[in-house]
Amino acid sequence: MSGNEARRVPVLRPKLPSTAALVPYLQRIDASRTYTNHGPLVAELEDRLAATAGDATFVTASNGTMAIAGAILATAGWATPERVLAIVPGFTFVASAIAARLCGYRPYFVDVDANGALQADALRAHPALARAGVVIPVAPFGRPVAQAPWERFERESGIPVVIDAAASFDFLERDAAGLTGAIPVAISTHATKSFSTGEGGGVLVTDATLAARVTQALNFGFYANRSSATPSVNGKLSEYHAAVGLAELDGRGGKRADLDRTIGYYRAAASDEGIGDALLAWPDVARCYVMLRAPSGSARAALEHAMDAAGFETRSWYGDGAHAHPEFAGCERDALPATEALGATLLAVPSAPDIPEATVRAIVRVAAHVLREGSVTA
Repeated sequence: MSGNEARRVPVLRPKLPSTAALVPYLQRIDASRTYTNHGPLVAELEDRLAATAGDATFVTASNGTMAIAGAILATAGWATPERVLAIVPGFTFVASAIAARLCGYRPYFVDVDANGALQADALRAHPALARAGVVIPVAPFGRPVAQAPWERFERESGIPVVIDAAASFDFLERDAAGLTGAIPVAISTHATKSFSTGEGGGVLVTDATLAARVTQALNFGFYANRSSATPSVNGKLSEYHAAVGLAELDGRGGKRADLDRTIGYYRAAASDEGIGDALLAWPDVARCYVMLRAPSGSARAALEHAMDAAGFETRSWYGDGAHAHPEFAGCERDALPATEALGATLLAVPSAPDIPEATVRAIVRVAAHVLREGSVTA
């Protein structure tokens, strides 16, 4: 690694609980000698996470993709020849489409609104619904998805809905009213998220019977016995990952304050440099994202180049959209102008709970040099 590469600031540098914070939970694992298969730490984590989201049940999963897949299998089951499509927004991380594929569905990509969200009303008369077995609205960068419109859509269409809310923990924790309900909500607790188990995920749902089906779908189809009775995968969370999650919850207030401080640095620096309108961060999106909105694709390319030259890593979290990945290039899709516009103009910049203010100001100065002369719009 060259000296310049070693000095690069990563786009996201997670900070999880220290070894010392984990030790009491690891000692409990040593004592119980239960390492997976719905152990006591997983049960405690599920209870504590459920308490952050009103009266919903939380079912843990080995990762966010498995959480989506488990929710699909518990509601829609495997794809059938007659119902082979999964309606997926083009503007999403590719895991949404991969989860559908794991359940036998072919993604059909549809467009989003100007904020990146798929709207239920936009699908009501869509011709692809006749072949759809599931619809997967996505919470873009954690922006919450209200249950009510999708509950109404599900009743009217008869098509199961699963909400991919991978990064929505911040919003669910702040106020889950209207965000949880009969439709399962899948979240990710990957290291990059503002709440993490290192690797993991889960499903929130208020229907206890459906929660049991999700648990069964993530456990070989087993429930209270060893008979594989339902569509399923193996997607359980281990006790070790639960230990990380419990220690995260113990220190949640401090980590949340650290992330808020970082975002405060960005907001102050962007305002001072005159590019406040270009910044996209909490509470508009989840705390784990700090992004800049460029006025055009060419401006974003210039911004990316300038950041790279200054030693700051950047990332387009959703790329040009899930449909643009080679694996999904052959999938059916609508015209996707909003997806393509968003993908071409959003760029994530470095963030961490402990990033120095001086580093943030240096990043913003580079951005301002590129963006200040243009008109940056939301």
